[in-house]
Amino acid sequence: MSDNGSNGIEKVVIIGSGPAGWTAALYAARADLDPLVYEGAPTQQMIPGGQLMFTTDVENYPGYPKGTTGQGMMGDFKEQAVRFGTRVITDDIVKCDFSSRPFTLTSQDNGTVQAQSVIIATGAKAKWLWLDNEQRLATSGGGVSACAVCDGALPVFRDQHLVVVGGGDTAMEEAAFLTKFAGKVTIVHRRDELRASKIMQERAFENPKIEFAWNSTVVDVLGDDIISGVRLKDTQTGEERDMDCKGLFIAIGHEPNTKFLEGKITTDESGYIELPGPPYTMTNIEGVFAVGDVADKVYRQAVTAAGSGCMGALDAERWLAAQGIH
Repeated sequence: MSDNGSNGIEKVVIIGSGPAGWTAALYAARADLDPLVYEGAPTQQMIPGGQLMFTTDVENYPGYPKGTTGQGMMGDFKEQAVRFGTRVITDDIVKCDFSSRPFTLTSQDNGTVQAQSVIIATGAKAKWLWLDNEQRLATSGGGVSACAVCDGALPVFRDQHLVVVGGGDTAMEEAAFLTKFAGKVTIVHRRDELRASKIMQERAFENPKIEFAWNSTVVDVLGDDIISGVRLKDTQTGEERDMDCKGLFIAIGHEPNTKFLEGKITTDESGYIELPGPPYTMTNIEGVFAVGDVADKVYRQAVTAAGSGCMGALDAERWLAAQGIH
């Protein structure tokens, strides 16, 4: 159990890192709450620092006029939070007891910790195809991405043929966004009709830059340092063919990292934490707050996550003060 000078009970524990978690930690530290961050343990699907750790070039975050890398940005965020006294444990919280306060949190490898308040910042992970070369190029800046808004305007994609995988509203939105920069966008879908809403389908069909590869799945990503194409498999005939492209965007959805909460925090049907508010980051349990993509299925941007991290820390500080905890 951690000891921050109050009978071993933490004032605030932040579960998760990324722009939301580190911003919450920064504000909580400057409010003299001595925050403890469980930044997560590295796995194939998750790296401490969130989805930005899978992003190479970041050019749309204010304050980085020449751009930066996702890893570099999260390193800066963490360094700034630690500078003001944030303590960090590289481990996952796997169980939460919110039945009474102080809350009890159980980690994978570092025992339990008690906390007067908790900020959940565990984010949402993009759903990937989990092809070897897809993952390699996604993490090396080789032209594979799960966020068109984040990466689509990069010079490497301009006037090129880009491929979007998916059939829902997200895929249609990603494809439409990419047509602002690409020469052509092909949407690859495993069926012969889309799941997207009617209006999103109509917009895609009417866009002269968008084409469709129906009844197709991506079974391999081609290219060494940079993507050169994708291998498609026909879902009806089983035939395979190669399609040249200079970018691949996976748009098959996101999965919020909320399974460890075991239903103790109210979520929607997709697993995103619901925030009844006010205060606007408070969950259904008093003293438990949620920030960033774990509670946001609309924007999912680093800057919006950071903003909500600030809100969560301020909400937690005010709530603790109302309980007489300073």
